[in-house]
Amino acid sequence: MTTQGEWKIPAQAQPKAGDYAYDLDRALSAVLSLSARVPEDAFTAETLGTERAGNGVLIREDGLVLTIGYLVTEAETVWLTTNEGRSVPGHVLGFDAVTGFGLVLALGDLGVPPLPLGRSTVLKTGDRAVVAGAGGRQRCVAVELVARQEFAGYWEYVLDEALFTAPAHPHWGGTALIGPKGDLLGIGSLQLQQGGGGGASARPINMVVPIDLLPPILDDLATRGRADRPARPWLGLYATESEDGIVVMGLAEGGPADSGGLQAGDVIEAVAGEPVSELAALFRAVWALGEAGVRVPLTVRRDGRALKLALVSSDRERFLRTPSLH
Repeated sequence: MTTQGEWKIPAQAQPKAGDYAYDLDRALSAVLSLSARVPEDAFTAETLGTERAGNGVLIREDGLVLTIGYLVTEAETVWLTTNEGRSVPGHVLGFDAVTGFGLVLALGDLGVPPLPLGRSTVLKTGDRAVVAGAGGRQRCVAVELVARQEFAGYWEYVLDEALFTAPAHPHWGGTALIGPKGDLLGIGSLQLQQGGGGGASARPINMVVPIDLLPPILDDLATRGRADRPARPWLGLYATESEDGIVVMGLAEGGPADSGGLQAGDVIEAVAGEPVSELAALFRAVWALGEAGVRVPLTVRRDGRALKLALVSSDRERFLRTPSLH
């Protein structure tokens, strides 16, 4: 995994305190370095690794830390470190596959003020903000919101309206998107490429999960480990859009798609008889069939022939090690 010493942000991209109406350094102190260790036999160990490093944000005085879920999914140990070098252990409270958020409770006094939650809807395309990693101003990027739009991830994930910022932060996982009022507007999730057509060079951008998705699930996630909503049907497939259609890139071992006969290279053409041509449409069509456990009829093309498969979906979280509640 990437360590804190392996990446640098150019000085010209770093935020300058005088450019903001809030106390920049105080806000940045709430952004923590997060490291997690996952058992080798965990379901996500092969795809996400057993040693994960990123960032987290203190959002409450009681030690509640918000991060991106893939950093702490199935983690058995977590450590949180402040910009001043104080390290305390953390306890994973929960992970929400729908939003991508993860929650950790600091098991010691971090000695830093929390970052208040804002409203991500206030940030408009073209507005300036800060994407902050742990380590102070040298680990932050002064950014612009370049887009608000739908995002579909190959792992059965869709956000109706994700936030996209540029320039990209090189250590994006769990970073804080800090708005003009010094409040938290989102959590960094991915690095993507924007543009690149017509001979132009693509530029790296970050995808950020909007903070407005957190309040409706925060209490449940903190107390129950998951949001209080019916579990979506999960197939355990990884897919991408191509000129041929929606192509299956891989399968989660032992998942519904693997057990139901889907194969890498299959092209998914329809769900329950309805044609699909985009990832978001595929996943929404599956979710529209009902809750986890529902039967999912698929029409796929394999070696030039149409095949009909019936997969029995599952609850993704049943395959994961769950955090112990306290």
